[in-house]
Amino acid sequence: MRKRRLNPIIGIIIIIVAGCGIGILLSKLINSGSNDNLHITPTPTMAAGENNATVSPTPTLVPTATPTPSPTPTPSAASSIEVKGLYLTANTVGNPSRLQHYIDLANKTEINAYVIDVKDDYGKICYETQVSLALKHGAWEKKYDVKEVIRKLHESNIKVIARVVCFSDPLMPLKEPDMSLKNNSGGVFKAPVGNSHLAWLDPSKEEVWQYIIDISKEAVALGFDEIQFDYVRFPETTNFKYDMSYFEKEKSEYIDSFVKSAIEQMPNVTISADIFGSVCLQSRDVGGIGQTLESISERIHYISPMIYPSHFANNSNHYSGNGVGTNINGILFEKPDLEPYKVIYNTLLITKQRLENAGVDVKVRPYLQGFTATYIPEGYYINYGVEQYRDQIQAVYDAGYSEWIFWNSGNNYVEDAFLPE
Repeated sequence: MRKRRLNPIIGIIIIIVAGCGIGILLSKLINSGSNDNLHITPTPTMAAGENNATVSPTPTLVPTATPTPSPTPTPSAASSIEVKGLYLTANTVGNPSRLQHYIDLANKTEINAYVIDVKDDYGKICYETQVSLALKHGAWEKKYDVKEVIRKLHESNIKVIARVVCFSDPLMPLKEPDMSLKNNSGGVFKAPVGNSHLAWLDPSKEEVWQYIIDISKEAVALGFDEIQFDYVRFPETTNFKYDMSYFEKEKSEYIDSFVKSAIEQMPNVTISADIFGSVCLQSRDVGGIGQTLESISERIHYISPMIYPSHFANNSNHYSGNGVGTNINGILFEKPDLEPYKVIYNTLLITKQRLENAGVDVKVRPYLQGFTATYIPEGYYINYGVEQYRDQIQAVYDAGYSEWIFWNSGNNYVEDAFLPE
């Protein structure tokens, strides 16, 4: 198949336009009253970040995988399963009837794992904690009984994955300015987002790493089977300005050192990381976030690229588009949300080839789109029902992978899409 490539000048213009549109994107998504299109809650930067992925950097592929360590936890029976999972909010698992509903769903379908917020998008630990810094600043709220939730899920042989939002944190940077990224005038980096704000713990600082790792170690001690890092990155420099003058290393080296420290302190714990779907397509760190596919995958056990078709740029002039579309594996997708199988499949083919070329031994467990993207223009999105769920799952299997997680921020999943057990 002949490779389709955009003129480099056009590609640069597209990236610039996508970056300039971030302000519109943020305000519209926040004010829409729905965040089902986002893999976050208060700070929706993902859709714009994904829209930078306009050109596939790889050839068309032929279809054919310090401190003293904490004590080793006792693994649950569910810890080694191949994950077929869903994301559940702290509020969902904190509601006994809702929790029982999802236990019943797992008992009667192929679902066997849930990702649950531990440190959430608001910077709070979601249960009583003994982490000293969180206690000092009240950075916790009892949203669920953590021991009871884990006990009930493990009784049904359900794997319990702890979602830890790492460096994006609207709370702690304001309490501990020395741990925060700074703006160019020396104050705490803080960007308004709708009725909230964005702030960021400094990924270059070891005391920040330790705060995140201490939260994670506590979660493991409580019985979580895996730690899933989200926002394990810097803010996008295409969208935000902050002081980088004191960095002594490449951003990716700081991220790698954090992951290395986490693995050293939790040596027998599975650790995964969520990444933009666009990272799988970009050969360089386009957004200045400290990640390329190869660098973030070097040590981590699992990566979970968020391959939501709606998050790739369409060819509209809407803020979700770039006037061209997204080139994935030599195929130009002008309306990517309409072709979930092809988008997932071709993105994973590129992912697999790049990891093989780099000699990186990491498992891939993608996040799939469990929502209908009504925030993009009519004609550019479709209702995501049983067919679209199954198409995405099949694309994962056809690309040679066996694990997946669906994301829906309101936990309103199309449950008929999951096969009976």
